[in-house]
Amino acid sequence: MTGENLIDQPETLLPAEPEVIAALRSTESHALPSLVAAHPTSSLAWAVLADVAHLEGRTIEAYAFARVGYHRGLDALRKAGWRGHGPIPWTHEPNRGVLRALYALRRSAAEINEQDEFDRLTVFLNDADPTAIARINQETITPDGYRADDPAPITEAFFIRGEN
Repeated sequence: MTGENLIDQPETLLPAEPEVIAALRSTESHALPSLVAAHPTSSLAWAVLADVAHLEGRTIEAYAFARVGYHRGLDALRKAGWRGHGPIPWTHEPNRGVLRALYALRRSAAEINEQDEFDRLTVFLNDADPTAIARINQETITPDGYRADDPAPITEAFFIRGEN
């Protein structure tokens, strides 16, 4: 047997971002760039910005925002001890920003016919948490990352539905 045993890899659990979530709950979509500028290391903030651009049909901007969220997510994962593999569970809510950024980048890659990137991100998400894609596809997500059955945020509501 070569390589590392991936079965025994510890879960990566990112720290909570209560200030980002609070800001997202009180920020309308047109003010999201200022929120992201105030929290540039938050993959959740970048993922939300990517989702808004996607909903508005700004595919290239959505791709760019998701790409930044992806890289900020990789930074956060590495800081939390992740070594390029191992579980990143959706059930740990602070991980959802990274997983949503990965999903947003995957979605945008599909929209611009970047099949290799789409495939790579599909594998990444499935390796991180095999339920992540299905959960994001099935859940109605508001700008702050909460499901429809959560208390309604102050922000204007919009919905994100997966396409794959």
